[in-house]
Amino acid sequence: MSPTIAPAPIRKSIRVDAAPARAFDIFTAGITRWWLKTHSISITKSPIQEVVIEPREGGRWYERGADGSECPWGKVLAWEPPTRLLLAWQINGGWQFDPALVTEVEIRFTPDGTGTRVELEHRHLERLGEHAGAMAQAFTGGWGTLLDSFAKQAI
Repeated sequence: MSPTIAPAPIRKSIRVDAAPARAFDIFTAGITRWWLKTHSISITKSPIQEVVIEPREGGRWYERGADGSECPWGKVLAWEPPTRLLLAWQINGGWQFDPALVTEVEIRFTPDGTGTRVELEHRHLERLGEHAGAMAQAFTGGWGTLLDSFAKQAI
């Protein structure tokens, strides 16, 4: 059996016409406005009513369904407004929350002229084990689509 090659981190970037503090705020406090409702993890299958990133290190990252149910996605590992956010993504290859799993999603907000360069990196995908390759493919398209949606709100 040949060894599994760990997928490279997923890296995406986009420029938005907002100052870093505003971009950070829209990304975090305004996440419900731009997170696509089709990108739900909820096992109850209740439509997303809200996506929440609690604004502090150690805060929760989760979705709340229209029925009031909550589905955890991970937690906040670093909260450094307006320049950096580091999230633990704790969703496994079966698209279920796994408290023992931690991959990292780092988002950096860098001044770029009158706007902001937003750079996202999703790393440590090898921790997804046998699902790492398939999840990397899903993240590649998923993060690109989500950043495009974010950019439309970050004005």
